[in-house]
Amino acid sequence: MSSYKELLAQREKLEKQIEEAKEREFTAVVDDIKQKMADYGVTLADLGIASGRGKLGKVRARAGVAPKYRDPNSGSTWSGRGKPPKWIAGQNRDQFLIQK
Repeated sequence: MSSYKELLAQREKLEKQIEEAKEREFTAVVDDIKQKMADYGVTLADLGIASGRGKLGKVRARAGVAPKYRDPNSGSTWSGRGKPPKWIAGQNRDQFLIQK
């Protein structure tokens, strides 16, 4: 009969083998799925997926945030959320405010 430590070592070895097998097979599985989707005309919407890495099932639409700043040179806009774009970073943002 195996000891507790021996069984733990065996489990660790098996888990490593499982992960290696999964990594080896992953690309082939993804390619197979893509090929079948192309052959049968299956879309992400048919699968209930909103985007390439979305959740399955119903997806709640997010309300967009209105732009708050505009670059006068390129016309690019920014909502003021997240990392600022290069054209506004480090500058006084008041000059880029969109007038309402």
